[in-house]
Amino acid sequence: MTTADDGSTTGTEPRKSLREHAYDEIRARIVGLDLAPGDRLIERDLAVELDVSRIPLREALQQLQQEGLVVMVPRQGAVVAPFTVDDVRDLFDVRESLEVLAARLAAERADRAGLEALAAALEVARTATARDDKPGIAAANARFHTIIVDLAANPLLENLLRPLEARTQWLFHLTKNRDPGTQCREHEDLLAAITAHDAERAAESAFHHVHSGRATSLAMAAEWSVTDLDPVALTKSRRR
Repeated sequence: MTTADDGSTTGTEPRKSLREHAYDEIRARIVGLDLAPGDRLIERDLAVELDVSRIPLREALQQLQQEGLVVMVPRQGAVVAPFTVDDVRDLFDVRESLEVLAARLAAERADRAGLEALAAALEVARTATARDDKPGIAAANARFHTIIVDLAANPLLENLLRPLEARTQWLFHLTKNRDPGTQCREHEDLLAAITAHDAERAAESAFHHVHSGRATSLAMAAEWSVTDLDPVALTKSRRR
């Protein structure tokens, strides 16, 4: 096995590149709320902590900026992107349209292997719910929705939803104190409709599932909402 220029390895079991490693680690901390909106991302500290150089780290931060999770201020640094309740409302507006379409298409196109994967994801969520493992619940619910997009088998729809995936996962973590039993039951209804290849029922179930969480999620988002942070001011220091 040899090492490539970007820090990855070649062979039968290639490792992640240094950029991918940094991206995954920082993304997980933001999505999991270990890093809050407005938190400063100091390159020097992150490079040491993640054992990467500045170049792959900056590439990772640029990718996170494209996903709306990070704000980079030229020549000054980066912060976790602020957000407002309006941002969360906008996310629900999009989800209520695109995720409904994804469910409809999944019901029409899902094969046996895909349905088994969807059922397995729901079982993971049930197990996490029984353990009251809130991070596990959030991750399992995010995985359930990702599989539905895969089953829709529509590359254009997937390209539209993928950039929202991180924000949706972040939302699941933000609202992890919502009744997980209710979420499981709603996912069970959605799985049943998709398994029955009932497109109309799947669309209705998906809309109800997303819409039912809107009011509660907006209320929770208000507690985290950041409206007065200035990324330029936050990054004004000698430490980068």
